[in-house]
Parts: sequence; structure tokens; C-alpha cells
Amino acid sequence: MSAITCQPCPNVTCVSLEGRGLMIEGPPGSGKSTLAMMLIDRGAILVGDDGVELERRDGAIWAHPAPSIRGLLEIRGAGIVQMPVVSARLSLVLKLDSNAPRLPEVAQRILDDIALPLIPFRTGDAAQALRAEHALRLHGV
Repeated sequence: MSAITCQPCPNVTCVSLEGRGLMIEGPPGSGKSTLAMMLIDRGAILVGDDGVELERRDGAIWAHPAPSIRGLLEIRGAGIVQMPVVSARLSLVLKLDSNAPRLPEVAQRILDDIALPLIPFRTGDAAQALRAEHALRLHGV
């Protein structure tokens, strides 16, 4: 096992959904924490908000809570709350993009020579958490 840094992806939030890691990428203010909060409301568990530690283990990438922000989730307009956390094997990366197509093509995010499926993902609607769950089921490894 060897730790890898999250330097190439500093603006990430990650949740564990049905035991699989869903990493959400996007610039500050793009909706990462909001989507994570909606998924947590539907049963997901927080791995990390605005940063995680990554580890290569047995041919997979695992995301762990970053010690300095462990269990903290920013709820815009309300404040920072404490949440339970877990580690998770990454399965899918959602790249937040306000111009994401309705039927996105699956790309790849390479982390430490391991390819993960990546899809552009539009936020801002009431069904975004449901769409993220289906994206994980359809495209996650």
C-alpha cells in the first residue's frame, strides 16, 4: 500500500454510496458540497468535503478523510456541520460542469496509473442526487 496525494484534484468532495466511492470534482462554489449533502440525505456517508487523502491499494484507489477536515461538511448559507465519515474504494468521478450534455460520454480520470470512469455532470436541479446515484450504478467500476 502506498499513499498518493490529492494535489492534482484539490477541489474534490467524496461520499460512499452503497459501499462505493463517488468523487465529485469542481471549482469552489460549483455545488460539490450541496450534491454530497443531498446524497447523504439519501443514505450516502461522507468521506471528505473539499479534500480527501488517496491511497493505492490492491489495484484500486481508496479515498480517506483528510485529518485536518475530518467529518466537516460545509452547508452553504447554514455553516459547517460534523458528519460521520468512512473510507471508500473510488468507483466513479463526477466532474461538475454547468454545460454537461444530457447524455455525457464516459471519459477517464487517471490517478496513480489507475483509470476511473469520469463523467461531466450538471448540478442545480431537484433530481441531481438521484441522477448521481444512477450514474454510479451505470458507469462506476
